[in-house]
Amino acid sequence: MTFNTFLRHLREGAKNVFRNGWMSVASVISIIVSLFILGVFILLVLNVNAIADKADSQVQIRVYLNLNVDKQLRETVQKEIAAMPEVSKVDFISKEQGLVDFQNSMGDEGKDLLEGFDNDNNPLPDSFKIEVYEPTTVPFVAKKIEALNTSHSDQQPIMKVKYGKGTIETLFKVTQTVRNIGFVFVAGLAVMSMFLISNTIRVTILARRREIAIMKLVGATNTFIRWPFFVEGTLIGLIGSLITVLILFVGYDRLAAAVGSDISLQMNLLPINDLWQWGGLLLILGVLIGMWGTTLSLRKFLKV
Repeated sequence: MTFNTFLRHLREGAKNVFRNGWMSVASVISIIVSLFILGVFILLVLNVNAIADKADSQVQIRVYLNLNVDKQLRETVQKEIAAMPEVSKVDFISKEQGLVDFQNSMGDEGKDLLEGFDNDNNPLPDSFKIEVYEPTTVPFVAKKIEALNTSHSDQQPIMKVKYGKGTIETLFKVTQTVRNIGFVFVAGLAVMSMFLISNTIRVTILARRREIAIMKLVGATNTFIRWPFFVEGTLIGLIGSLITVLILFVGYDRLAAAVGSDISLQMNLLPINDLWQWGGLLLILGVLIGMWGTTLSLRKFLKV
């Protein structure tokens, strides 16, 4: 194919978009509606997954030491916990700091309830706050930490290991279920959008089957016939997906600003800068569907 022929195909394809008027508009609207629904679900699933990830990442293990543990044994236990490959961070919380944190967590009422307790009269034990690389390993790491008592047979340093047993396992199951359901919904909508849009483009080409038949009868090759339609389908897909992305991102930006400014909601949506790649994906998907729908539709009529 020469460069001039390629330019001719581009010009004819672009002209056909406007020449076919309402059929092109119908195809563009079909793409906008389908991709908009898909895009809304993608944004919803991404934010739900972000909330689930945040909930998972906040899961911590708290290890409380016996009151008679000396500094040397405490440091030994801390090193043993930090050496575990699943552990990312170990913070030592002294009983003095623990009392301050406890008072702060209870607010003004805590000052009255805890009045009389100080560094010399502190019932709280020293403790460790532990974070792990993978939240789902929390129960396993907790058991490993509890087992450290058996390695110090002369004195058991650990009084209690707390991580929300039972609740955490349920949380992990719920968040995983949410992710799976979101993936299934998005995948299903993507397939549905592809067939809906391609069928709309097929109807557009069906209305011009006589034009294709005449071109075949006068000796035009399949490639010569196909390229203008191919360009037309690509432009329709690009226009529809571009409009969809603009609507989605403008609406999402305003919604995120409204949610972020509402203190009562106590939540934030993902920043729009983290979502541009999904906008690009919708653009590519729209173009590919336009190409795909055109290619499938032309096969039948090129056999004339």
